Amino acid sequence: MSTLPLVFKLQEALKCRVQGGVTFELHLPKLELYQSQFVAIVGDSGCGKSTLLDILALVSQPTTCTQFFYDDTTQKIDIKALWHSKNENALAALRRSQFGYVLQTGGLLPFLTVLQNIQLPSHINGYENDMHIKTLAKRFGIDALLEKKPQYLSGGQRQRVAILRAIAHHPKVILADEPTAAVDKTRALNIVKDFHMLAKERGTTIVMVTHDHSLIAPFADVTYTFEITKRSKNLIQSTCILS
Repeated sequence: MSTLPLVFKLQEALKCRVQGGVTFELHLPKLELYQSQFVAIVGDSGCGKSTLLDILALVSQPTTCTQFFYDDTTQKIDIKALWHSKNENALAALRRSQFGYVLQTGGLLPFLTVLQNIQLPSHINGYENDMHIKTLAKRFGIDALLEKKPQYLSGGQRQRVAILRAIAHHPKVILADEPTAAVDKTRALNIVKDFHMLAKERGTTIVMVTHDHSLIAPFADVTYTFEITKRSKNLIQSTCILS
C-alpha cells in the first residue's frame, strides 16, 4: 500500500453500455490512485480504456459501485452520493477546478490563439496566471508560438499546448486519452517524459490511456490492463486489473 495521500478510490464498479444490440460491461474490482503517481491505463481498442477515463473524469456515471471517493486534500468527497443525488453542479465544479483533460487530438479551439487556449481553464476558474503560463510555455519549448492559431502548429506542438492547457490551472488530477497517438515516436516519448515530470515535481496524479505499453512502461508507477472475461454474440465483458 502506498504511503502517499489517496486521491481516488473506486470499488466494485460496473459500467454497462449497449450499442448495436451488443452489451459491453466494464468491471472494476478495485482502483486506487495516489498523489504524484503516474498511472498507465493500457489496452487494445474496445477494451474499456476511454470508458474508465470518463468515469474518473466524472462525466460518466458507473452503473453500479460500492465505493467511489475523491479526496481533494481538504475533504473526502463521496462521488457515488453526488451521482445518486444528481448533483451536477458539484460534479461540474470538481471537473472545472480539480481536473485537467488532454484529448487524443488536442481538442484546441481553432479560433483562439495558443495563449488564449491555454488561458481558458484559468479564466473559467476566475483567475489570471499569464506569467505562470509563459514560464511553462518556455519550459515546454512553445513560448514562440503563443500568438499563433492551432492550425499553424505541428502535431507535437498541438499536444504540448493541450498539456499546458490541462495543467495551467493547477489541477490535482490530469487525465490524458491517447495523447501520443497522433505524433511520432520521438515526440511521443517527450510527451510521456513531460507527464512523468509533472507527477514528480508538482505532485499531480497523472492517468494516461495508451495502447503502447513499451512507451510508457519505463515511467509508469502503476499499470492497469484489461482482460476480456467473456465474449459472445450479444455480450462483451472486460475487467480492469492491476498488472
